[in-house]
Amino acid sequence: MSVTLHAQIDKMEPPFWYAGMKNTELQILFYGKDISESQVTVSNGIKITNVQRTENPNYIFVTIDTKKVPASDFLITFKNKNKETFTQKYSLKQRRENAAQRKSFDSSDVMYLLMPDRFANGNTNNDSENSTQEKFNRDLPGGRHGGDIEGIIKNLDYISSLGATTIWSTPLCEDNDAKFSYHTYGQSDVYKIDPRYGTNADYARLASEMHKRDMKLVMDYVINHWGIEHWMIKDLPTKDWINQFEKYTQTNHKRTVIHDINAAEIDKKVAIDGWFVPSMPDLNLKNPLTLNYLIQNAIWWIEFADLDGFRVDTYNYSDPAGIATWTKSITDEYPNFNIVGEVWMQNQAQMAYWQKDSKIAAIQNYNSYLPSVMDFTLYEATTKAFNEDDAGWDKGLMKFYDNFANDFLYPNPNNILIFAENHDTNRINETYGKDIRKYKMAMTILATVRGIPQLYYGSEIGMAGNKDKGDADIRQDFPGGWNGDPNNAFTKEGRSVAQNDYFDFTAKLFNWRKSKTAIHTGKMTHYIPENNVYVYFRYNNDETVMVVINNSNETKTIKTDRFKENIKNFKSGKDVISELTFDVTNEIKIEAKSVLILELK
Repeated sequence: MSVTLHAQIDKMEPPFWYAGMKNTELQILFYGKDISESQVTVSNGIKITNVQRTENPNYIFVTIDTKKVPASDFLITFKNKNKETFTQKYSLKQRRENAAQRKSFDSSDVMYLLMPDRFANGNTNNDSENSTQEKFNRDLPGGRHGGDIEGIIKNLDYISSLGATTIWSTPLCEDNDAKFSYHTYGQSDVYKIDPRYGTNADYARLASEMHKRDMKLVMDYVINHWGIEHWMIKDLPTKDWINQFEKYTQTNHKRTVIHDINAAEIDKKVAIDGWFVPSMPDLNLKNPLTLNYLIQNAIWWIEFADLDGFRVDTYNYSDPAGIATWTKSITDEYPNFNIVGEVWMQNQAQMAYWQKDSKIAAIQNYNSYLPSVMDFTLYEATTKAFNEDDAGWDKGLMKFYDNFANDFLYPNPNNILIFAENHDTNRINETYGKDIRKYKMAMTILATVRGIPQLYYGSEIGMAGNKDKGDADIRQDFPGGWNGDPNNAFTKEGRSVAQNDYFDFTAKLFNWRKSKTAIHTGKMTHYIPENNVYVYFRYNNDETVMVVINNSNETKTIKTDRFKENIKNFKSGKDVISELTFDVTNEIKIEAKSVLILELK
């Protein structure tokens, strides 16, 4: 993508737009020296509905009505007090067929989370760029390692072979911080892919290549903050474009204040308006200009790159009314578009508060309009349960039972993202001491309970990492993603025996899941764990799956008469992994630290 700007215009955002949007109002930001002094007109009979100037003379916001305007180019003319006139071409592009009705990720999908800088280096020519401060240094754990969009594209077949249908990549827009820019959460230009990852066209090509494979692309959208190097932060349109205090104030991270009826107003302000870190200015969604800019930016990326969903970073750190407006504006344009928010809370009622149409939030007359949230309580249960051999009332597998007992709190429990780890946590194989038996039990939970499973790159080959050693330890390079790597885990031949053990189990499990509607949308009945054995069923009118997890250190024989309400007249069950058939009419024997996933017949 390239936009040629007149000398008096340094920035124009959005750089182009699309004809036929449901919301026909388009607000275009123009940035240039003293541009606000200009009078503005538009060709082709297009109506200007508003021209907004701010205290900064280098900005002007021009709103036009695109209703009934076909895909076309037109001219925007600027005439200043000195009678100097210049024009800028602007384009409304044709949308893809059925763009508004695009499908999104849902509970039939499996999401693969990767960090592009650490996944694979497909194009060594963009490892360092003149326009960005931080250069390639793979020897530095927290440096830029050279992974890029081309590396993802070249390994799409690997990801697909794992059973994953959707990719969530951590942010790809430019992050021009001098250090630790590889995570890309401190963005410096939200209309531009970081050149060390590739180009905007490369990102659109990634989506296209994925769609050829019937895969979906989810963008990690950061609405709460930008990076300190963002071009607009260096010359703010308005002082209140970002949240500012008399002196630097960091968020208290206590997002419970949002729904706490006893919370002090100052605590609410610091939680919502405080900065995440000094290098990430906090965006003020109470400012209509800021909010509209972010709405349009999100919609622009959906149209430009043909996206299939958003994961929204630090969702409930933003102004609640503002983030709800942003979310609803997107789903109004795209009714089937799924958005999952990072709502890192330790209580299911507090997480359920943020899902669309929550009856809990309705008590306070609030609706986030957010279709999906991340299931952090299930994550917490998973990190503890399989390391607890004690079968106590709140130990081991009882943690899962208690977690799912609260599903009634969610407006839509099928549409929540479930995971055992991500880029901010210890790797699950670290937590489990690289015990593959525990890994298999955790993956079985993710593959067979309600929700949308998310895998974290590399765990499927046994990668481990400890956050206490620094973020780089949980974000290591995928082996084989770089020329010369001694171990290429992208291929069966390149993987070690242990890596193939992890991969083969994961791939068999999640490829099986692809066609199982009873898992995607069926009902669940679970039974109180006994002796650290947990039994539950997923079922619909066409199929019934019985899951047995033995977290104890002993082989167990379980009597099946207790489960008659779900076993009914079924006589046998074929295990998904071993493909062995088990008689379910009387009892089932299951080995220590193992699982059975039985398709009942």
